[in-house]
Amino acid sequence: MPLSHHNAFLTAWVLYVCAVASSEGANATLSVSPAVESPVVKPAAAPVSLLLSAFPDDLEVSDYCSELLRLFGQRYVAYVNCLVPAARPVKVCQNCFGAYGSLVTTYMNISSEQSAPGNESCRDSLLRSDRLMLVYLLFDNLQDLWTKAACDNCINDGFRSLTDDTLYFMSILNQTLTCFERYQQGNHTELCKNCKSAYKGLNELYSGMEKNGTMCIDIEDGMNMTRRLWSKNFKCSLPREETVPVIAVSSFMLFLPIIFYLSSFLHSEQKKRKLIHPKRAKSYASSLMNIRDKRS
Repeated sequence: MPLSHHNAFLTAWVLYVCAVASSEGANATLSVSPAVESPVVKPAAAPVSLLLSAFPDDLEVSDYCSELLRLFGQRYVAYVNCLVPAARPVKVCQNCFGAYGSLVTTYMNISSEQSAPGNESCRDSLLRSDRLMLVYLLFDNLQDLWTKAACDNCINDGFRSLTDDTLYFMSILNQTLTCFERYQQGNHTELCKNCKSAYKGLNELYSGMEKNGTMCIDIEDGMNMTRRLWSKNFKCSLPREETVPVIAVSSFMLFLPIIFYLSSFLHSEQKKRKLIHPKRAKSYASSLMNIRDKRS
């Protein structure tokens, strides 16, 4: 084969190989997906149903206990949702006693030994099945809040209603605040004068409830806010009746040393007179006898 023909053949072969390579590259480019896969291989998550099916039937929570747990969660949320708006001013006892009573009823059913119709108990499966005891801790925190607020002093047994003492205090409190609103504009002298009787009665009622232990956080916070309005905002004052006895006792204690020294001085002078008197009487009697002897 001549050299010129050999060179032409090699040139044609190179062009053919380049064309084939170019075509394969284009196809490979077209087949690449636009989404780039992450090089990290993630393990497939096991379905929850497969995990639950691995436990024996005697360890699973029954339908009755699951329903109690669901009801507990609903009433727990309802009570917390009631507490947040009642935080300021404090009305956690008077506004949320119904929600708390429902929560207590549900928890008692959970913790009871025989709560289900078939004497089925959820205490072990819901309260004691793990170290955390989440249901118990959740309820214990809210119960501790209820106890610190002393709400039992303002609520009747069974969480039916507020006590009569609480209702009466709230009525007097509303009357006092209404009087404040009526005279708060302008000169506060009229407010101090016209609302003095209502404010004084509220103070006396509060002092009595404080001594008797019939006071909860709602009453305490309401009284504190009213006193702050009376003294700080309106610059009013209420003379206390016990001021006079205190002044009298203080005055007596102040003059007690003077009285003591004065009485001691008078007592010592009286003793001196008693000691001198017999000597004078004896000398007077002897002088009388001498006069009689002289006359005789």
